[in-house]
Amino acid sequence: MTPITFHFDVVSPFAYLAFEHLPEALEGVSHVVEYRPVLFAGLLKAHGHKGPAEIPPKREWTFRQVDWLAAKLGQGTMRCPAPHPFNPLALLRLSLACGPAGRMPNRRVVELLMRHVWRGDGADPNEPSRLAALRGELAPMRDPEGDEVKAELRALTDSAIASGVFGVPTFVARGRLYWGLDALPMLRDDLLAAEAAP
Repeated sequence: MTPITFHFDVVSPFAYLAFEHLPEALEGVSHVVEYRPVLFAGLLKAHGHKGPAEIPPKREWTFRQVDWLAAKLGQGTMRCPAPHPFNPLALLRLSLACGPAGRMPNRRVVELLMRHVWRGDGADPNEPSRLAALRGELAPMRDPEGDEVKAELRALTDSAIASGVFGVPTFVARGRLYWGLDALPMLRDDLLAAEAAP
């Protein structure tokens, strides 16, 4: 069973689509996934890039493409949050707070967070009552705003940067990085080839 690390930030529509499509994309491949939250803005800063939503023409294209991809992948209609880009820190920290120190969030936790953002009918993901309802549903074990959780997210982001991660979603398997939703077929082919090798 091949371990796969999935670096994600809920602010990315491509990370959301990759999350939803991953089980289908890797059907028949022996694997286990670790979902690892990172701060996309931290990756961008480290590599001297702007995010697609920060460049007006690229933002317009990104969301046209995302709508098409969602339909193509059978995800239905996505709703971009009205404030985008938004600050994802509260949600990323909440993901880590759902488990003990050092344990990454499970698929259910990430699913609830992603759908909170991308199936929220365009609502602000950080609107206090929505955030409180999500927190109530997830029932975190630790304080999402505690120093321990904050330090953990910083460390995960720093570690991702040090390992060469420059964007989200990024998958790491067998020591190789695969960036973006469109890298899933390549990841699948490489893993199947590795399984078939003598």
